[in-house]
Amino acid sequence: MQNIDLNVELFDPLVQTRDDKPWIILCDFDGTISLQDVTDSLLTRFGKPGHADLEEAWLNGEIGSRECMAGQIELIDASKAELDQALSAIKIDAAFKLFVKTATQLGIQVKILSDGLDYAIKHILKPHGLDHLPVYANRLVQVGERSWKLEFPHASTQCVKASGNCKCARAAMYHDNNHQVLYVGDGSSDFCVSGKVDFVLAKDKLISYCAQKDLAHLPISGFAEALNFINENIFNSEVAV
Repeated sequence: MQNIDLNVELFDPLVQTRDDKPWIILCDFDGTISLQDVTDSLLTRFGKPGHADLEEAWLNGEIGSRECMAGQIELIDASKAELDQALSAIKIDAAFKLFVKTATQLGIQVKILSDGLDYAIKHILKPHGLDHLPVYANRLVQVGERSWKLEFPHASTQCVKASGNCKCARAAMYHDNNHQVLYVGDGSSDFCVSGKVDFVLAKDKLISYCAQKDLAHLPISGFAEALNFINENIFNSEVAV
């Protein structure tokens, strides 16, 4: 596996603190673990008119992601069998399973932190033997033969982005429990939490955001690089697989 060259100045704070507290890894799902956004995929296939208008309102800052997601899910017209079939076609990063195995062997917990759909995440992960991972996401509930709604067990009234799942609150909880947090993410739902963790492995839009905000991060294209990073730079060990 190719080594990643790190900027020493960027990495120094991580080296200095790595032995003080145990690490925990929080991973976004859509576009980070999965190769496409699950909700967008379902809406493209099963969404009634109006879901794009909600998306635009969210992007313009007129509504929070919780209101956007709730409205969009109510516009999905699909049976459970149709939904399952669509979810089964969604692929994940090929290196994620090894990433989880390596972290687990090193005694590091990996948890999924998503503003997406809990049922979808677990369904997609199950064929890979990864459905044991803790998932903190919005709860998808079937309310009719072809109708669905969202519940928000991880929302917070303090969330500045009015998200369905307040990732910042979850990261703060682990900090309060004496952990250091490594976060892996890719997009807008990861912006806020990236400023509340110790280090970020950033994909896609999150790369430029972390650079603009001067956040400690490493640009990656996927979990092969993330795996290399935890082996070479945080835990300084190689695991036989």
